[in-house]
Amino acid sequence: MRKQIFTFGQYLNRKFGGKVSKVPISISGFTCPNIDGTVAKGGCTFCENDSFSPSLDKAKPLKGFFLNLHSVDNPYLDQQLQQLEWQFNALSKKLASEQGTQKYLVYFQSFTNTYAPQETLKALYDKALTFDRVVGISIGTRSDSISEETLEYLSELSKKTEVWLEFGIQSIYDETLKRINRGHDSQNVKEAIMKAKRYGLNVCGHLIFGLPGETKEMMLETAKEAYDLEIDSVKYHPLYVVKRTALANEYGRGEFVPITQELYTEVLKEALLLKPERVSVQRISAGIGDDSLIAPEWCKDKNEQFRMINKSLKEANLKY
Repeated sequence: MRKQIFTFGQYLNRKFGGKVSKVPISISGFTCPNIDGTVAKGGCTFCENDSFSPSLDKAKPLKGFFLNLHSVDNPYLDQQLQQLEWQFNALSKKLASEQGTQKYLVYFQSFTNTYAPQETLKALYDKALTFDRVVGISIGTRSDSISEETLEYLSELSKKTEVWLEFGIQSIYDETLKRINRGHDSQNVKEAIMKAKRYGLNVCGHLIFGLPGETKEMMLETAKEAYDLEIDSVKYHPLYVVKRTALANEYGRGEFVPITQELYTEVLKEALLLKPERVSVQRISAGIGDDSLIAPEWCKDKNEQFRMINKSLKEANLKY
């Protein structure tokens, strides 16, 4: 019998006794310190945020954006709260209809969702927890963009509801992080995750395979070190090239070669074999099917991705 990989869906089902889905939310006005010039400009070389945030096109536009909410008072909070409610209602109904979802986690997905005044964050998080059948929140952020005050607040919140922080680890190699213009080093990520764990928070780590210059051995070492940080869940992504990014320019100049489907599948399988059983898996691949994708071509066909991945996992006696 093939060994079942422990998935995030299984974790949520066991804890809450039914189908729980994440509702991805994109709040207009949020930005990133790696975009607004606080730590760097231009963002990560691979980032064109619309492409990595499927719900972004569902966000009702607000006047006056993008605004650096981190450094000014927020005059748009009421509109953002309305936007949050509008998105949740629309997406939760769709999930209930299409997937039979019974309960929800509100997932603050796009940009850096702890990079705003504390009162803005509290208002949005608290509002999300008032929606019908919501059992918690999951917050996507950067390791250099979360304050002690926010961690303390989330720690208190976690005593009465489900709270997750999602950090982009990407790579543990500083030369890679510099190459992709990440704006922080690997030590910053390690310290943020360890601090979040000390506060008793659930942590999901995002890993990208196929970053510029990285070998198979480097990708697997990143996975090992991420597990050693005692993350609770993990997302695996292949690096793909989309339009309107610095990476697209590098690709066009022949300075970047995307990971092959064969190598990605092999690295993923080995990373899953190395993974401690207690760490749940939220994602094993990613892709985009519209014309914003430049390369690799295999990232357009998710069905083919999963066919190859499942074949590889079967050979390793694993099942996802």
